[in-house]
Amino acid sequence: MNCRVSKFNYGGQAVIEGVMMRGRRAWAVAVRRADKEIILEEGSVKSVVQKYPILGKPLIRGSVALVESLVFGIKCLTFSANAYAEEEAGEELTVKELIFTFGLAFLLTVGFFIMLPAFIVRLVESAISNNILLNAVEGLVKITLFVGYIAGISLMKDIQRVFQYHGAEHRTINCYEAGDPLTVENVQKHSSIHARCGTNFLLITLFTSIFVFSFFGRPAFLLRVLTHIAILPIVAGLSYEVIRQAGKEQPHPIFKAIAAPGMALQLLTTREPDDEQVEVAIAALKAVLDKDHHFDDEHQIKQFPSVHDATK
Repeated sequence: MNCRVSKFNYGGQAVIEGVMMRGRRAWAVAVRRADKEIILEEGSVKSVVQKYPILGKPLIRGSVALVESLVFGIKCLTFSANAYAEEEAGEELTVKELIFTFGLAFLLTVGFFIMLPAFIVRLVESAISNNILLNAVEGLVKITLFVGYIAGISLMKDIQRVFQYHGAEHRTINCYEAGDPLTVENVQKHSSIHARCGTNFLLITLFTSIFVFSFFGRPAFLLRVLTHIAILPIVAGLSYEVIRQAGKEQPHPIFKAIAAPGMALQLLTTREPDDEQVEVAIAALKAVLDKDHHFDDEHQIKQFPSVHDATK
């Protein structure tokens, strides 16, 4: 297959026994069922930014993209979970069940990555008088907990499967962005690391929070927790702009350095994919490319022979 690509950054994510890819105008989820068949779910990309362009402005678009990604992620996980469950157990997961799961995960995230670090820092704040230093310590506690959490779940067999599909997603987009034909052999030659990965975004968000929260002093514990939650959109907006710069073909050395820790952390969040997993990732990306190219036939765009936002 000969592919062509504009400057648009394709994104994706690993799902249950599959991969989602998202393009300019289309998205696709490919899932490998137990009978080895690859099934696809496809659709058109719809964003609130199309209706309200102001939401696509810098610093604002990061929060919008994060919310839309979470909502869209639930939809993709619903499809992949049901496709897998139908084959394995004859049961389907409902959207309500997945929303409940994500809601519970959000509460646990707030408790583990916001409330717990704030509580830990309370134990030592009497010994540190400088607010900026205290915020830095709290940020380092968050980062330590985050890395420890990733390291812990990476030992789970089911999570390792997801991380293999994560690696397949990255390799497929790296292959595409390099201008190589999308074959299993070509994809397997490419790296499982990508600058626009969601892992990068999360780690950059944690680093950005250290800087942003330093402007809010040291309010009481509960107020501090609520403040952290309230200004998350600002942190997400800044982090989104940073990762956009880091994901460029030739990023500025500063942004490249900022992305380096997240790139290293991907050694934990990706695993070596097998050929069948790569086939799934290729199927998803090709489906998106076919639809995008169909829409783009009437427009002149920069072309390459033949993604990831990896996100992302």
